[in-house]
Amino acid sequence: MQIGPYTLSNNLVLAPMAGVTDRPFRQLCRELGAGLAVSEMVSSNALLRGSEKTRRRIDHTGESAPVSVQIAGADPSMMADAARFNVDNGAQIIDINMGCPAKKVCNVMAGSALLQDEPLVGRILEAVVRAVEVPVTLKIRTGWDPAHRNGLRVAAIAEQAGIRALSIHGRTRACGYRGEAEHDTTRAIKAAVSIPVIANGDIRMPERAVEVLRFTGADAVMIGRAAQGRPWIFREISHFMNTGSHLPEPAPAEIGRILAGHLHNLYAFYGEYTGVRMARKHIAWYSKHQRDGNRFRQQVNRIESAEAQLAYVEHYFDQFAERRELAA
Repeated sequence: MQIGPYTLSNNLVLAPMAGVTDRPFRQLCRELGAGLAVSEMVSSNALLRGSEKTRRRIDHTGESAPVSVQIAGADPSMMADAARFNVDNGAQIIDINMGCPAKKVCNVMAGSALLQDEPLVGRILEAVVRAVEVPVTLKIRTGWDPAHRNGLRVAAIAEQAGIRALSIHGRTRACGYRGEAEHDTTRAIKAAVSIPVIANGDIRMPERAVEVLRFTGADAVMIGRAAQGRPWIFREISHFMNTGSHLPEPAPAEIGRILAGHLHNLYAFYGEYTGVRMARKHIAWYSKHQRDGNRFRQQVNRIESAEAQLAYVEHYFDQFAERRELAA
């Protein structure tokens, strides 16, 4: 898939997720088969640029091109300034958040709340596209609520404003993450616009990715929550698309190796104190379906040091390998 001057290696995209798609996770998902990984959202509020959180979010050291950074806000001039700021700090694609359903975002009329005001949507998109030379993409939901699915109109506004690709989560803002995502709206949008369209929502298995692509005609699929604790889902989907067959599930020993590498990168990126705490949710996701996972999570969440946390994780996954060897 092409976004501006960038040809992606495949049509699998990691969705931006606040508190999840930091640089270590984006790099891991790229290594395991994602063609593009979009950053967690960066606020357009210039007053926050001196914060440690923003400093980390604009650190793209070692990331594979193209580097896609998502920005969020409701003021056209502030969003334009945020786009310039992030391009100056390494962003090669600017993605605009009009899809987040979180109350703290919608309460300030950002994220998916913007879908209620189509003229404002147009002003924001035009301001950001004019502000930067890099491609600008947009992520939306299908509308504000099931009675107001205006995704088709917003898509037309986006194309006219110069947006280079459009991601659509198949729920309205009011739906949150409840129920099943619908892709009829995405299919209608793809038929109506000429820019690349990326389908998002409840794509958890390789078969579902193929099914959604065929049904919608979309150019790519975007994976979000299904990648939490399963970053190898991208290579699984890619393999299935290319061969029609499934890769075997990774053995616990391999999961342990992937997780250990992820933890090392979290510690290096955040420092020990924050790195240990950021790691806890990832450890929980990786161990979700493993034997004695509940007891393991209760114990590991009490650990305060990086060295002890890593050692406990490695011991937990090593025991599965030892059991396999004994069984053999």
